[in-house]
Amino acid sequence: MTHRSRFSALLLPFALLALIPKHSLEVGMSPDEEQLHALLATYETSLNAGDAGRIEQLYAEDGVFMPAGFATASGRAALRGAYDAVFANIRIAIHFTVDELTVKGDVAYARTHSAGTATVVATGASGPEANRELFIFARGPGGWKIARYMFNKTS
Repeated sequence: MTHRSRFSALLLPFALLALIPKHSLEVGMSPDEEQLHALLATYETSLNAGDAGRIEQLYAEDGVFMPAGFATASGRAALRGAYDAVFANIRIAIHFTVDELTVKGDVAYARTHSAGTATVVATGASGPEANRELFIFARGPGGWKIARYMFNKTS
């Protein structure tokens, strides 16, 4: 084997590596999954902005909010009242991470966790905020909406 052919043989594996596609081979999200991720991102943004009116619109008409340590709020009017009460007392700056998202027809669920800070409006005291959440979504004429949402502290 000549010097040139040995050199070519050494370069062959690297040349083959260059032919491997650079993009991930993971399966992309379905349109429903993309819409649900967008809904969760809008919820996060609205929560961080303290925008109860926008959050109300993200829920189904018969949506239910089950916050840890507080009464369950059912229906949009009650939801608006619950979020108004939350924002009157605390300001939130958190980020959601989706741990699991499953779509089954016109129903879907997401298991998430969040981390950030909460600031008490009355005192300005701020501290870490971390929860785990369960969202149930329903698809209706207006697209995907939050049907049920509950959260609690991680142990």
